[in-house]
Amino acid sequence: MNTQRIDVPGMPGNGMSTVSVGVMRMDVLSVTDAVAVVNAAQAAGIDSFDTADIYGFGVKRMHASSEVLGKALKEAGIERESISIQTKAGNDVDYADGSTNFYDFSEKHILEEVDAELSVLQTDYVDSFLLHRPDVLMEPDEIAAAFAQLQEQGKVRHFGVSNMSAQMIEYLQSAIGQHLEINQVQFSMTHAGIVDEQEVLNTSDDGAPSRTSGLLPYMQQHAMILQAWSPFQSGTDFGPYIDNPHYEELNKALRAAATAYGTSVNAIVTAWMLRLPLRTQVVAGTMNPQRLTEIAGGMGIELDRSSWYALYKAAGHLLP
Repeated sequence: MNTQRIDVPGMPGNGMSTVSVGVMRMDVLSVTDAVAVVNAAQAAGIDSFDTADIYGFGVKRMHASSEVLGKALKEAGIERESISIQTKAGNDVDYADGSTNFYDFSEKHILEEVDAELSVLQTDYVDSFLLHRPDVLMEPDEIAAAFAQLQEQGKVRHFGVSNMSAQMIEYLQSAIGQHLEINQVQFSMTHAGIVDEQEVLNTSDDGAPSRTSGLLPYMQQHAMILQAWSPFQSGTDFGPYIDNPHYEELNKALRAAATAYGTSVNAIVTAWMLRLPLRTQVVAGTMNPQRLTEIAGGMGIELDRSSWYALYKAAGHLLP
């Protein structure tokens, strides 16, 4: 299992690194500070960047993070062909409180938002484009028309979705000519429902009701890429789980694993997620260059089964 790169024909070097820089928080950085993040990523072997049209919560405007990323990549002198850039669209937010107003997967909206993203990113194309969260009012024919035009014009090379179930993906795929290659979902050591529902299958345990409808085996079967967002967040009001007293047992296990493997706690978290028998990419949202370097350190580590399950149990998950 390659824990450093995911094979994707047509992307730079026919693949992308198993850690991606998520730039949701980049909007508040100066270009100089953003260049430091980009350079740290490159030095650590990360060649993938993830953004979205709505990322701009700090300055409260659309496309703000993508704009800073575009400027930083240009300032850093990064060759466009050496990296993969991904963006997303379809989620309209209220910047006053961060809540969602509505979702829009109309052909017009998709085409307009991709063009806007290309402009601020200062590029002619993105390597991948994802539909951002499900839109229950979506018309697959409209999405198919938008995807076909974007591909024909060379503006998007790969397509995917985010936060969608297996059934939603199947429904879309039945109308779309392009293979949906990626699903970006929330996944972390403490927010691991896609694993939990497999482990407690056919038991009477109430700790992991079926909420993902078999998403993990579906993605395995169809060789989809799982992009894990918020990989260091607990998925609860407690926030990040590293060095959080609410997760004392997990942090004890993380420190023990870091010592055993001669690396950092951040690297162990990355290695834990990449150990799944699935094409996985960890979307790291930190804007701290040193922490980003530690997170990337997990790309070269393959945890053994006993270590992986020990961490899973320490995170509060049950094994029957």
